[in-house]
Amino acid sequence: MNQAIRTSWIVAVAMFTLLFGSLTYVQFIGAEALTNNPLNRRTVLQDFGENRGSILVDGKPIAESVESDGPFPYERVYNEPNTYAHLTGFFSLSHGATQLESAMQEQLSGTSDSQFFDRIAGLFNGNMGQGASVELTIDPQLQQLAWDLIPEGQQGSIVVMDPATGDIMAMVSKPSFDPNLLAGVNTQVVNENMQKLINTPGLSPYINPATQELLAPGSVFKIIDTAAALESEKYDPDSELPNPQNLELEGTTYELPNYVSGQCSSRTVADFAFALAHSCNTAFANIALELGQDTILKEAREFGFGQELFIPTRVVASQFPEEDLNEPQLAQSAIGQYNVKATPLEIAMMTAAIANDGVQMKPQLVQSVRAPDLRIIEEPQPEVLNTSTSPEIANQITEWMVGTTEFGTATGAQIPGVDVASKTGTAELMQGTTGNNSWYTGFAPADDPQVVVTIVIENVDVPTGSQLTSPNAKKLLEAVLNK
Repeated sequence: MNQAIRTSWIVAVAMFTLLFGSLTYVQFIGAEALTNNPLNRRTVLQDFGENRGSILVDGKPIAESVESDGPFPYERVYNEPNTYAHLTGFFSLSHGATQLESAMQEQLSGTSDSQFFDRIAGLFNGNMGQGASVELTIDPQLQQLAWDLIPEGQQGSIVVMDPATGDIMAMVSKPSFDPNLLAGVNTQVVNENMQKLINTPGLSPYINPATQELLAPGSVFKIIDTAAALESEKYDPDSELPNPQNLELEGTTYELPNYVSGQCSSRTVADFAFALAHSCNTAFANIALELGQDTILKEAREFGFGQELFIPTRVVASQFPEEDLNEPQLAQSAIGQYNVKATPLEIAMMTAAIANDGVQMKPQLVQSVRAPDLRIIEEPQPEVLNTSTSPEIANQITEWMVGTTEFGTATGAQIPGVDVASKTGTAELMQGTTGNNSWYTGFAPADDPQVVVTIVIENVDVPTGSQLTSPNAKKLLEAVLNK
């Protein structure tokens, strides 16, 4: 009798161990392989209807899962959808996930390594379905202001960030879209909605223009030329720069001009303060021709060009040409044209490095990740990305950028009683188009930088671009400084 009981007990323990081991394998060890199996339609359906964690701004959900009377227990809902669409992305049964919904998939679904013990506890208490919440660094008032400053029907992006930490305080782009159109369960309707969005001029629901659209930066790139010049020691703050109205280039009849309606034509020789304030093309093209392509390329890399990032959403690498450039191509590249391409975020990062004594911080969009019981399970810390230049050079460039605001091309960004460091740029579009990309990038206060603002307005004439950049930057800078 005792032997029979002993045998039964051993069999029961063995079966329990096997069952628990199988369950553990399915839940944890083999979860990734099973999830990624294209034949596992059930996993896709289960993920879509789960109690997914919220994406929060100032404690309020901009994306959340709410209980549903439909075929799934929960449905994904986006609040203030157009304002935040390029940050949240979408979570769709038909089209997958993008942006934060994709980059933070493990945390939002509750399957990240930091939530391992929560899943273990869920095996016993049955609470397996709730993901973590992701709190963003975004300031909601700044986000709304930035959104309102880009007119409807206009294409453009705005980035506002803290140069000392890399925290992104606002990031908007237009045109935008409503992710709720892609979150439904009727796949036919969702597919029709997606097709309409794809056909919207200037819009791709799959990308965030501020981090994934590459644009010619135009004259804002001259900040990098200036840093390269000073680092080379071939130039110093008192250097005199050749500044002809038109620069003849070897092997071509093309002449690179200064802006006809600007102040550059008043001087055939300029110092850095004048050349940067009035954005004199020929002065900076001469610098690049003197220093050579490799020097400018190296400096661009030190400011983040060529570097793909995850913040945690993907930031595509900005580009400075690596192929051998002839003289006309290098001259064009020096003024942010030819094949020089940058994201709006990269221009903000470049500017933030100047504001932060030459140290470039990694941009960050996530402030914290909280478990359902509100425990902080992840909290990204400020991280140095590059030492772009020396404090001395950064401070010298800052001084010249203040001149750009005081008497140069960015007077619209002036704030009474505050020194604002600025750089503007106008990038010509491809041949056959009539508009330009109009840029502003800058920070304030110049002697104790608290905020960087970068604005790009696409495909506009010069007067319209001027109205929508420097004056709007002033409003954003004031909004931060007045808090």
